[in-house]
Amino acid sequence: MSDTHPPDRKTSACCSCLGEKELDADGNDHSAGITKSQLWLVGVSGAAIGAGFLFKWTLPGLPWLATLLFGVGTLTGGSLVFPHALESLRKLRLDMNVLMTVAVAGAWFIGEGAEGAAVVFLFALAELLESWSVGRARRAIKSLLALTPETALRKREGGEPEEVPARDVKPGEIILVRSGQRVPLDGEVATGSSAINQAPITGESVPVEKKPGDPVFAGTINGEGSLEVRVTKAAGDSTLARIIKMVEEAEEQKAPTQRFVDKFAGIYTPAVFVLAIFVAVLPPLLGWGTWSEWGYRALVLLVIACPCALVIATPVTIVSGLTSLARRGVLIKGGAFLEAVGKLRALAVDKTGTITQGRPQVAEVIPWGGTSEEDVLRWAAAIDTHSTHPLAEAVTAAAKARNIAFTPADNYQSKTGRGAEAVIGGHPHFIGNHNMTHELGVCSPEVEARLAEIESRGQSLAVLGHTPHEGCAGKVLGILAIGDTMRPEVPEALKMLHAIGLEKVVMLSGDNQRTANAIANQAGIDEARGDLMPDQKVEHIKELVKTYQYVGMIGDGVNDAPALAVASVGIAMGAVGSDTAIETADMALMNDDLRKLADAIAVGRRTVRIIQFNVWFAIAIKAIFLVLAFTGHTSLWLAILADTGATLLVIANALRLMRS
Repeated sequence: MSDTHPPDRKTSACCSCLGEKELDADGNDHSAGITKSQLWLVGVSGAAIGAGFLFKWTLPGLPWLATLLFGVGTLTGGSLVFPHALESLRKLRLDMNVLMTVAVAGAWFIGEGAEGAAVVFLFALAELLESWSVGRARRAIKSLLALTPETALRKREGGEPEEVPARDVKPGEIILVRSGQRVPLDGEVATGSSAINQAPITGESVPVEKKPGDPVFAGTINGEGSLEVRVTKAAGDSTLARIIKMVEEAEEQKAPTQRFVDKFAGIYTPAVFVLAIFVAVLPPLLGWGTWSEWGYRALVLLVIACPCALVIATPVTIVSGLTSLARRGVLIKGGAFLEAVGKLRALAVDKTGTITQGRPQVAEVIPWGGTSEEDVLRWAAAIDTHSTHPLAEAVTAAAKARNIAFTPADNYQSKTGRGAEAVIGGHPHFIGNHNMTHELGVCSPEVEARLAEIESRGQSLAVLGHTPHEGCAGKVLGILAIGDTMRPEVPEALKMLHAIGLEKVVMLSGDNQRTANAIANQAGIDEARGDLMPDQKVEHIKELVKTYQYVGMIGDGVNDAPALAVASVGIAMGAVGSDTAIETADMALMNDDLRKLADAIAVGRRTVRIIQFNVWFAIAIKAIFLVLAFTGHTSLWLAILADTGATLLVIANALRLMRS
């Protein structure tokens, strides 16, 4: 920042630390919470006011000394409030800083300097504690940065590894990670094997075995073995850096409740000023009391009306909830999505990569019409080598595993949602799903029976054959049964999701209905919809939203992007190592564990409950003391003490999420 005074608050003094992320002229990082100058000013203010009361009671003959100390306390504490009040007035905006400044000035004007000093000190103290609370939540995330070593051992050809700054290591270079060391950069294992503790990134409590080709992430801890790691990302682009960036951006996005509170405060504060003017002027004009009596009540009304607790109620709770989930390996991109997660009533899930491992393998090759297994795999791989679809990759992987040589087919054409066609040896061939065999008219009763048997086992299938064309009726050459095993934690995760209150879980799959039903029955999913094209998935999500209002959708963040966009919350599996998933989804499960979704919904619902309690508690305290202020049954310092107490209770309640 270029100026020397604290940053301008967008909403109030109570939430200055929520938006500020730059260094001021004194080098203070406001994103970290409490600044040294803030702490010093509040401390001096408290000490001066305490000494003032001491001299007022013990040395009544020297009233000027107590008044001087109260003045020092007012100016030091007020230096955190008054500049912002002037800035707000310059922008023709009435906020809590203006409200508090008027109340303090009025207290000194009517001869209540001690109360005015107490008011400004307690207000500054409340701001200090609020800065600490948000700073604590931020530090929980930023502390992850400290997990990443600043240096790395870069391998040199024909020599000992050299220690260099991690930021100087480029993608493609090899670094050495010894036993017990933290991994300095994202990469993949080049040589060696070891168990790595990935808890800082994914929340997994059990170390993960790593071998050549496996990814490793900056900030994780190497176990017993020594590894050579090929760097894949620069220091600033690591998964850890992206996590921190995403959480910081999430804190900037306001939740619906927070937007409501901000609008409420924008109307409420000017209304309080108008009410205070009426309280100060109208009763004395009507002969119901003295000007000083009602002026004092108006000042008390201004103080108690200051909505500190109300304004801080939502952002501190949201930051605490986001931090709690980030520690578990669940990232949510903002308060709006955290609230939505807490309100989920239904969930739609993709099959491949979500319910299943997402790594299908060819389980059986069934020759048809006099062909051989080797020919079926060769021709199937010749077509599928053009595709990156998981089933196609399984076919080519099976051919390579059997050392079957194949030449890529010509004139490859993908048939979305059905399969593909290509030319092999001058003849058009196809490989596709059950629907494609019907569309091409090559599905005989015998083929139908065999396909039904494969689908009843919950396996996917690929039918290879000649494509009907001029002079050829077309025929099936072979069938490949492809299995994708279920994630072991899925049945438990589904039980947890139902136990936490989800009313319905629906699986939306492009696979045939029989396969979808088989997988759904094994997993414990309420309903399965198969044979779906991407646009049909969107329609099903829209139907669920109409019925349940808050609906989550779990997909890979790319192919299911339209459905993810329509859902209340789009959730990505496999966010670690997938830039696209982490960028497109509203929420990411960093370790692919569906049980974490149940945790997220539980934290989301608890967050919503805490926000609702905090908001209504703050409003109730305001209502009670506004009545007491109007009837003359409270004082300035009691009013601000009540407001500070309410603020502290709101903060303490919100921070409970950090310990959940």
